[in-house]
Amino acid sequence: MRLSLAPRQDAGQRVASSRKGRVASEPAAQRDQAVAAAETVALVLHEDSTLPETAADVEDLARRLRGHINRLGVMVSKEEPALRRAQRLGLEAVPDGYMPSRVHLVKLAEATQELVATTEAHSTSRAMPGRGRRWWTPPINLLRGTVFAVAFACLVLAGSVPRT
Repeated sequence: MRLSLAPRQDAGQRVASSRKGRVASEPAAQRDQAVAAAETVALVLHEDSTLPETAADVEDLARRLRGHINRLGVMVSKEEPALRRAQRLGLEAVPDGYMPSRVHLVKLAEATQELVATTEAHSTSRAMPGRGRRWWTPPINLLRGTVFAVAFACLVLAGSVPRT
């Protein structure tokens, strides 16, 4: 099975411009970045994937892996050893020759995979910022039913009052 090298466009990768949208979409964007990086790593490391045939394919995969390293590097601390290793490998040029270029690509994919695991570990261990007490938000149909019940009770009460 050969996975496509074409870039993917997901609606979930967009970041909203409002402050509330950014806060709500940051974990989703982080998860999307990790998933995209894992898909690219699978193109190289998955047991069913074949080695890239041309030097252009190797360069394309290396460029994509470097991009994932840059995007994931923002989400972890700068002192993280996995980030430093991945950045060091990302800065190296792809060597000439069939085997050296493929070996470099595999090492770059393994470093990216390690960075994805580190990013996911940091995202699950990071505490959500405290905003005080979070209130329960009732569903809209519950609010509509409550307003209807209060209005109906007022009608019944108004109808039961004797006229003078």
